[in-house]
Amino acid sequence: MERRKFLTGAAIAGAGVAAAPFAAPALAQERKEMTVVSTWPRDFPGLGISAQRLCARITELSEGRLTVQYFAAGERVGAFDSFDEVASGNAQAYIGADYYWKGKHPGLAYFTSVPMGMTTPEWNAWIKFKDGQALWDELSGSFGLKALPCGATGCQMGGWFNKEINSAADFKGLKFRMPGLGGDVLAKLGASVVSLPGGQIYENLVSGAIDATEWVGPYNDYFLKFYEAAKYYYYPGMHEPGGGLSFGMNKSWWESLSKWEQQLITACCYEELAAQFEEAMALNGQYLQKMITENGVVLKQFSDDVYDAFAEATVEVFEETRAHSPLAAKIDDSFQANLREIGGYQRIAEVAYSNQRNRVLGIGKP
Repeated sequence: MERRKFLTGAAIAGAGVAAAPFAAPALAQERKEMTVVSTWPRDFPGLGISAQRLCARITELSEGRLTVQYFAAGERVGAFDSFDEVASGNAQAYIGADYYWKGKHPGLAYFTSVPMGMTTPEWNAWIKFKDGQALWDELSGSFGLKALPCGATGCQMGGWFNKEINSAADFKGLKFRMPGLGGDVLAKLGASVVSLPGGQIYENLVSGAIDATEWVGPYNDYFLKFYEAAKYYYYPGMHEPGGGLSFGMNKSWWESLSKWEQQLITACCYEELAAQFEEAMALNGQYLQKMITENGVVLKQFSDDVYDAFAEATVEVFEETRAHSPLAAKIDDSFQANLREIGGYQRIAEVAYSNQRNRVLGIGKP
């Protein structure tokens, strides 16, 4: 009885809405196999481990009635082929960042992160309790998909560089790995932008095929050893202030599931959404200090002038995105309105408090 109560609460709390009772299925229910592909390499610290943990959790919580077979990037299809693999029905779900597919529709970028956009708590609030999920359903549904948030990285770092960035002009001609609309912003500043799967970044940075890269944050970045190829580590990242991840399922398959199965998957996704973010919060500070003290990384902050240039280019990118289609404009309307409403309160409460706390306690000072 206690287990059933727990599952009911997890599903309802995760979805943020009233739901039908989360009744466990009859023991005789047919067991289903679920193939999940990913954009991350196997055992990839942070992102990859999170994906594996989510898949194992679905199998565990369903007591094997939904048995997940997980394939890391390149094991079944390439990282950037995951979307098509699931939309076609060849696999049931993918785990990745939906801004990888902005070439299919730029509105998909909003369901990972966009430049000058929402932080993870703000984005979660929009998705769960505003109209973010409904808009995501409308857009992903047009590709035969159903997406749920399944992870978040928090505000990401600005990137790894082999030279100091003192002005926006320093981006001109820079070969920079950055996906999503953030890459479009850098392109407007004159950078030559490329999009690479995580498993290919290091070799391209070491070989000089790219001059600079962003990835996630200190915990994830440490294990890719970017410090061996670049000295300067800049913050904060304007391109991914939130970094939400997607559990994108084949829509027809999703609709064939029972309510119990849908609620279980939703509960697992929301559990991992919180876990990945909290894990990053727990470990980023530790690994940042490790790279500074042990690997000679130089931590630098983008100047206000550089951020002003980011902002000007971002306005142009949003205008271009809105012009793509009525649905893109509809998504941007909702995103911008909620960014200002939710973010406005964040400034009064959490941000103002954090700034004052750090000031009086000397937190963050060298």
